[in-house]
Amino acid sequence: MIGIYLLISAVTLLFVYLKWTFSYWDRKGFPSTGVSIPFGALESVTKGKRSFGLAIHDLYQSTREPVVGMYLTVRPALLVRDAQLAHDVLVKDFASFHDRGVYVDEKNDPMSANLFAMEGASWRALRNKLTPSFTSGKLKAMFETSNSVGDKLIANIKAQLPETGIKELDIKSLTSTYAIDIIASTIFGLDVDSFADPNNEFFAISKKLNRNTFQDIVRGATSFLYPGLEKFFVKIGWKQEAFERMRELSNRTVDLREKNNLVRRDLLQLLLQLRNQGKINTDDSVWSAESTKNGVKSMSKDLVAGQLLLFYAAGFETTASTTSFTLYELTQNPEVMAKAKEDVRSAIEKNGGTLNYDAISDMKYLEACVLETARKYPALPLLNRICTQDYPVPDSKLVIKKGTQIIISLLGLHHDEDNFPDPLSYQPERYLEDNKNYNQAAYLPFGEGPRMCIGARMGKVNVKIAIAKVLSNFDLEICKEKREIEFGIHGVTLMPKNGIPIRFSLKK
Repeated sequence: MIGIYLLISAVTLLFVYLKWTFSYWDRKGFPSTGVSIPFGALESVTKGKRSFGLAIHDLYQSTREPVVGMYLTVRPALLVRDAQLAHDVLVKDFASFHDRGVYVDEKNDPMSANLFAMEGASWRALRNKLTPSFTSGKLKAMFETSNSVGDKLIANIKAQLPETGIKELDIKSLTSTYAIDIIASTIFGLDVDSFADPNNEFFAISKKLNRNTFQDIVRGATSFLYPGLEKFFVKIGWKQEAFERMRELSNRTVDLREKNNLVRRDLLQLLLQLRNQGKINTDDSVWSAESTKNGVKSMSKDLVAGQLLLFYAAGFETTASTTSFTLYELTQNPEVMAKAKEDVRSAIEKNGGTLNYDAISDMKYLEACVLETARKYPALPLLNRICTQDYPVPDSKLVIKKGTQIIISLLGLHHDEDNFPDPLSYQPERYLEDNKNYNQAAYLPFGEGPRMCIGARMGKVNVKIAIAKVLSNFDLEICKEKREIEFGIHGVTLMPKNGIPIRFSLKK
């Protein structure tokens, strides 16, 4: 009998807790949506019907309110739909939203202390130190490394094509391999060729980092939604194999560089400058990382590994997806492809017939194509912030309380006809100087403000290299009738469900 009473009491307490939790926004006076107990806005995610980004996009479309309360399981969060308010959160009112609120533990887990996750003064100090890594001079110095990877992409495609005729290839698979080798070479400083050797160490680790196993899903969710629980997992020693292998690879590479005083023009070399000299040299011609501080290190090897892992996570899927989505859209829009081809041809001709950094910079129409792809297919379909001090919502009596999770749906903003006329059409002309007919506050594929993506320019260079080389060497055709791509249901990033098939033939 006592057991029955205890069971009834437990069920009653659970019911009261859930009712209280899922009435949070009603008590605060905010409009709300996605109040499905117990998973809230993530019900479709838990049922395997939508990815996280698509579920948030569904909520965006379900209401017209500028700010709407929702629930990420039992955690209340605010969806900001108003483009100007979203922009203000990231820029003008940054002081009230300067952190992301995700898992980070600088003291006990230094590899977690990367530029994406770090908070407050620690983040600002590291951001300032890393900013010189991405100057035009640094990117120009690293260009040939990326260019050589692009040559391997072209060689691999040519090897698969008949001398005459057409063959259908999955461009997403090809650009994923290209992206892995770009990161291995320009960030980690590894000499790999994943086209020729798909079993190399870096490629193998990369596959482990992109799995959809139960463990990976749980750890990804706790890192984003419940940082305190993630700290507990780390404290009890629940290790993630891919992270550990990436740490070991990074530490081994650092040891090799420092022991032999090896110098390469890549991001790891710049991190070694920061580690050994306390800063990244602003002279773009100086790449030596010899210690000038009597052996005192300003960054641990784990902290270096954390930045490398972040650059991998931020660069891999964005490079692969943006490249493949752009090439797909060019096949869907022949008139746009013709303009892009001419832009590539004229830029190369202008620069002595060579595809170099200056030629890539001169490809203004291709740049507009990349920007339009980033709008229509934002690789990371949402942005998140945490409210760091109470914030009165402009033109209302509402107040966002400190500690509130803020979500901005990029897919929602970018596909909203109030922000972009005819949003599902592919119009690179939107970004040409005399034709900017869109709400510029709503365009946020790289973030905005002080926490804007630090490697955005590097990413666009690598995307343009691949596209320029493909357009210069092949003729492309659409595989099926004009259609919209169906997205997968796993992960946070926006990925095609069944690859992106494109018909290739050797350029006539």
